[in-house]
Amino acid sequence: MTKLTKNRKLALSKIEPGKQYKLVEAADLLKEVTTTKFDASVDIDIRLGVDPRKANQMVRGVVTLPHGTGKEVRVLVLCTPDKEDAAREAGADYVGLDEYIEKIKNGWTDVDVIITMPTVMAKVGALGRVLGPRGLMPNPKSGTVTMDVDKAVKEVKQGKIDFKVDKFGIVHTSIGKVSFTPDMIVENAQEFINTINKLKPSAAKGTYIKSIFLSSTMSLGLPIDPKSISESN
Repeated sequence: MTKLTKNRKLALSKIEPGKQYKLVEAADLLKEVTTTKFDASVDIDIRLGVDPRKANQMVRGVVTLPHGTGKEVRVLVLCTPDKEDAAREAGADYVGLDEYIEKIKNGWTDVDVIITMPTVMAKVGALGRVLGPRGLMPNPKSGTVTMDVDKAVKEVKQGKIDFKVDKFGIVHTSIGKVSFTPDMIVENAQEFINTINKLKPSAAKGTYIKSIFLSSTMSLGLPIDPKSISESN
């Protein structure tokens, strides 16, 4: 049996077994039970009452978090030469087309988001086997295939994230850092959960949001009372 560390025991002592926390309580407590020496990510896991195997119950969308994710997002823009300057000015880390397509074919995927244009999707589409499994394939639904590449870059840099329910019916994403204030964590979580609610499929029956857990990198998960989401304090 794995021996509990001193920090783990301390964290466990602060969590009340069986309790569902209000969102504001969990945001405060999360900072107390996180013992990593680095600025850990704050993650949210939402189990939905949907069957993702059915197309009419798929939940996928985008949301711009009020306070961003706290993470530096590396953006590659694959575009025609006339859009390159605008993409760079908007903050893209890498800009180009053919040279980056070749790099990706050779295994380079050292980016977090790829934005491209409809007019070059024929070239980008050939990268599906490399980008698809890594969740990097541009998609019009997530706003990463657009003629307004500069606008898309700015939105991503400001905290826009795209999410999708997994095969187990769970939506998982990072909504900030432990260094955020509790209010920032709460507001980001509320924005994300409200977006999930708006995307409820009409075919989904019964309880839509079954459970919500808030955690940080390597911390214990804190169960959240779904009814507390609309509360600000």
